[in-house]
Amino acid sequence: MFPTMGMYGEAVLELKWIDPRSLRRGDLVTHISPVDPTRKVCKRVTGLPGDVVCVDPTGEYAPSTEHVVVPRNHIWVTGDNLAYSRDSRIYGPVPLGLVKGKLYARVLPLRDATVFRNTFDLID
Repeated sequence: MFPTMGMYGEAVLELKWIDPRSLRRGDLVTHISPVDPTRKVCKRVTGLPGDVVCVDPTGEYAPSTEHVVVPRNHIWVTGDNLAYSRDSRIYGPVPLGLVKGKLYARVLPLRDATVFRNTFDLID
């Protein structure tokens, strides 16, 4: 998957008044980093409470056969650029209490302005 956001130089609209329980797989969320609580990060929701997720489909951090159940009041998040992402593959499920918002659109640079659509396809 290609990175949705660049490392710098972009501005987005973030919906901050969301009910974390209304999140869906594929949504882009911001949350406080469990590794560094002074940072807010943006990741894609790939698992909801009760979902069984593959810990690391790439096999880099855990065998690709290892699966976990996402606990109640948690989500599983993954960066779009897996090779360089620090996400749930490293720090595990994210408590909903750390979720701060949902990305709605990229507004700058103007040439790349877009509304983020959720195109996530669930493979059962």
